[in-house]
Amino acid sequence: MFSLNDTLDRALFKPLAEGYNLIVPAPVNKGITNFFNNLGDVTSAINNLLQFKIGRAFSDLGRVAINTTIGIGGLFDVASNMNLPRYGEDFGQTLGAWGVASGPYLVLPVIGPSSARDSVGVVADWFTDPVTYVQDDTLRWSLRGLDLVDTRADLLNASRVLDQAALDPYSFVRDAYLQRRRNEVYDGNPPEEENDADF
Repeated sequence: MFSLNDTLDRALFKPLAEGYNLIVPAPVNKGITNFFNNLGDVTSAINNLLQFKIGRAFSDLGRVAINTTIGIGGLFDVASNMNLPRYGEDFGQTLGAWGVASGPYLVLPVIGPSSARDSVGVVADWFTDPVTYVQDDTLRWSLRGLDLVDTRADLLNASRVLDQAALDPYSFVRDAYLQRRRNEVYDGNPPEEENDADF
């Protein structure tokens, strides 16, 4: 699956992302990223609430309110300038906070690196994403496609580093993903020893 995703990325997603970066002016690109981040703050607020991080949940809701109004539908990230940071919580992190072990490492079609726990999280996050509830099919799938291409465009520099630095790309991505997710579950302060068989 890793090989299939890599082939699909090199043949389709990476060229689309490079073309997107060439065509879309940087301020517009930033606005599109901000727009989808604003929608993501809704999911983050729900997951912070489920983790009983009430202050963070209200911060996320404040971000949504401020960026949706003053930030013109989320195109401008006004909330960050008002000292309301993005937390980016998802249901995989919520399950981790509840003590669910990550389980085996998986590579999902198109989505890429994941784990058994995070695969369940992806399904739950689908239902907390406001785009899911857009009634018009064409608009909904256009937004999904734009989000995918915009995200891939934002990761072009990271993929260049991977191509240049990794002797074994699969192992590099796996280890980086698992370490990053463990760090996110523990809000940047993971314990020294891991007992839930994340690796």
